[in-house]
Amino acid sequence: MLRVAIRPVSARSTVLSILLGAHPPRLSAGELVAAGGILGIREPTVRVALTRMVAAGDLVRDGSGYSLSPRLLERQARQDAAQVPATRGWHGTWEMAVVTASGRTASSRAALRAQLTAIRVAELREGVWMRPANLRRPWPPELTEISTCFEVRPVGDAATLVRQLWDLDTWAGQGNDLLATLAKTDDPANRFAVVAAVVRHLLTDPMLPPELEPAGWPGATLRAAYDDYRTWLLSLQPSLTKEDK
Repeated sequence: MLRVAIRPVSARSTVLSILLGAHPPRLSAGELVAAGGILGIREPTVRVALTRMVAAGDLVRDGSGYSLSPRLLERQARQDAAQVPATRGWHGTWEMAVVTASGRTASSRAALRAQLTAIRVAELREGVWMRPANLRRPWPPELTEISTCFEVRPVGDAATLVRQLWDLDTWAGQGNDLLATLAKTDDPANRFAVVAAVVRHLLTDPMLPPELEPAGWPGATLRAAYDDYRTWLLSLQPSLTKEDK
């Protein structure tokens, strides 16, 4: 049984995914319509999505072309960095943040939790967040205002601590399920939906040092599968081009 949800991808999400994966993120209306057709989305549906996305400030229209808005250009940069975060050699030390501020609202606590999870830090106990110190990125500025951050070397087995922080078996099982589903999915629309699920799953990869990855960890294979799909999709651009009416 597949242990991760494969959700149908809307026209808006399809357009957004294609442009987020393009460098530079600009395609003509004809290219986007043709790509939507390959992925099972009718031309009128794509064109309605484009109009609504321009109105919502997601896209900028320039002549017959569409590009990401400044806000979504920032998202593209974050997504690119999140797919393959910059790493450094691991020497046994860990990052740790201890939240010291009190009286925070539930919404502020939830926002902090989401922000820390996004930079691949996990909660050992309430208010104590940790991960191996192998990623090259700063702590969020907001975090330094409400907590104390350390670089520490825990006593005990690092592999055991990692398993306290993340459910590695479930993540690996879901990743392998996605790879198996992708390998046997030929329908373009369904394949696109599986790849979208792969992207979401990769955003939750703890990006452990090689020394702490369980045997058979599928992270690198999932990234390679996504890169192959993106290369294939973008390679269609020359053949997708047509005169936009």
